[in-house]
Amino acid sequence: MIEKKFEGIASNFEMAQAFVDELLVSHGCPKNVKFEIDLAIEEIFVNIADYAYTPDIGDVVMKAWLSEDGMKLTLIFEDSGTPFDPLKKPDPDITLPASERQIGGLGIYLVKETMDEMTYEYVDGKNQLTLVKGW
Repeated sequence: MIEKKFEGIASNFEMAQAFVDELLVSHGCPKNVKFEIDLAIEEIFVNIADYAYTPDIGDVVMKAWLSEDGMKLTLIFEDSGTPFDPLKKPDPDITLPASERQIGGLGIYLVKETMDEMTYEYVDGKNQLTLVKGW
């Protein structure tokens, strides 16, 4: 397992992606899967940065590891901000025209649709969102 702490500023999502990408590339992750993981990192990291600590800034801890066969990534985002379970947020109605949809929620929906698993826990005063993606 590798772990790194980032200041929860939206622009730091690129450093968070680079942190995970190094692991993915070194284990031959296909480009299309890496793209989906990078998208998930951006969406989740930016949401934490924008909403978890508002109006303050806090940390985002990321933990990542690969399965023994190197074909599945588990990624945990951890923050001490306001408790929030993104899995309880209703999915947007994507059948509606964009002009009729409520603002927000599409990013979390995309993450749920592209990851193999997504779980949430609030443990010891911390939000823990776990994403799993295999290839």
